[in-house]
Amino acid sequence: MVLDELREDVDPLLTVIAKRFLSLSPNFVTWLSLVFAAIAGIIFFLSTPENENSNYFLCIASLFVFLNGLMDAIDGKIAKMKGKSSPEGDFLDHAIDRFSDVFILVGLSLSNWCDDRLGVLAIAGVLLTSYMGTQAQAVGYKRIYKGLLGRADRLVLLMIFPVIQHFFVNFRFLDFNLLEMVLIYFAIVGFITSIQRFYITLRWFRKRRG
Repeated sequence: MVLDELREDVDPLLTVIAKRFLSLSPNFVTWLSLVFAAIAGIIFFLSTPENENSNYFLCIASLFVFLNGLMDAIDGKIAKMKGKSSPEGDFLDHAIDRFSDVFILVGLSLSNWCDDRLGVLAIAGVLLTSYMGTQAQAVGYKRIYKGLLGRADRLVLLMIFPVIQHFFVNFRFLDFNLLEMVLIYFAIVGFITSIQRFYITLRWFRKRRG
């Protein structure tokens, strides 16, 4: 999945939503996305297979992941509409995204659902992917969204699979539940995506020289 490449297709919808939040500052919306991510991480951490059928924590956490993604999608839109786009706001947006990713994944990794070793690998894959995308821009190329696993892809998976896990609490495949499989996917495909972006940037350097 490469949902980040569909940004232009969903842009009209995001514009409509952003108009509803024009009374708020874009930076406030960015910080609000972090709050939602922290809540999602806490609820993931508190969720347990034994109590999931009664407290619906996985579903609630998925809702806050969605709210995090929504706020992240519209903060830049609001900034443009209000003429407040700036390098500082762009930096804040991407820094908060990384904190949000860590909050959500740490909460999930340390929960009773997952082996925390899988969480370490998933976080490494996610952070390397994001680093390679922004570092390309830092050295003079453009920000890279290409690859198998962008942030939009990760958020969609973190919205959908916890809900599926809620309905199939005891499901396991090769001794892994659905949430652990998501972490494995983030680790493996995250590393592959980071290598893709690394190669794209190196190829750009070679073209400049040649």
